[in-house]
Amino acid sequence: MDIAGFDINHLIDIYLIPWGIKIVTALAVFIIGRWIAKKLVSVLKKVMAKGSVDEMLSAFIGNIVYALLLVVIVLAALEQLGVNTTSALAILGAAGLAVGLALQSSLSNFAAGVMLIMFRPFQKGDFVEAAGQSGVVEEVQIFNTTMKTGDNRQIIIPNGQIYGGTIVNYSAKDTRRIDLVIGIGYDDDIAKAKEILADLMVQENRILADPAPAIALGELGDSSVNFNVRPWVASGDYWPVRGDLLERIKLAFDAAGISIPYPQQDVHMYEEKKIA
Repeated sequence: MDIAGFDINHLIDIYLIPWGIKIVTALAVFIIGRWIAKKLVSVLKKVMAKGSVDEMLSAFIGNIVYALLLVVIVLAALEQLGVNTTSALAILGAAGLAVGLALQSSLSNFAAGVMLIMFRPFQKGDFVEAAGQSGVVEEVQIFNTTMKTGDNRQIIIPNGQIYGGTIVNYSAKDTRRIDLVIGIGYDDDIAKAKEILADLMVQENRILADPAPAIALGELGDSSVNFNVRPWVASGDYWPVRGDLLERIKLAFDAAGISIPYPQQDVHMYEEKKIA
């Protein structure tokens, strides 16, 4: 068919069919290559798991490997379209430099993620406090760390904020000390109260014998005589034992007639006599 001097069949044969084949081939390379990349990363993670590699480190390496493979796949797909990959790499390098300068915070987050993986201040499953947030570490990603709070909220924190600040790892040690301040009234029997506290420490089998619980008079407060009660427990038992202990102390003191005073203030009122 010839329209206005153009041969449509010739146009199809010369341009549309070859470019159509190139586009289909490039898409096939990208789709199949991405599928293979996912499978390779999955195999890599399984190999690292069998080698007892930390799960958090395994996930981080997997993300890096997948990103690198994806770059190779994109370049291979572009080559199918006839794009000069050498020139594309030069362009990507220049663009990467410009983007890197514009996204310095992202690069610092990436570097901080590498440092977190190298020095490992925490592991997956640890309960930590970092960047003003508390939660269980789920994963250290390329730029962010995800944590889960006690009420099942997910928190995503940039790695730079975590590594650049103070990290408190509550799961790092096998044992923790419970610090309680228990007050009694000034009219109550100090020796009896201390004996009750000591008995409660012995009755609670989750409290460790070594190191031994410490019970000492800590302060003569404004409204109460305060004991410092400091038992040691396994880290996983901290909150259950703390709650149970407070409840048992209250019940035991009530049964023994020992008061737990609340802050009080005496107000003295004077009546002024008016002189007529």
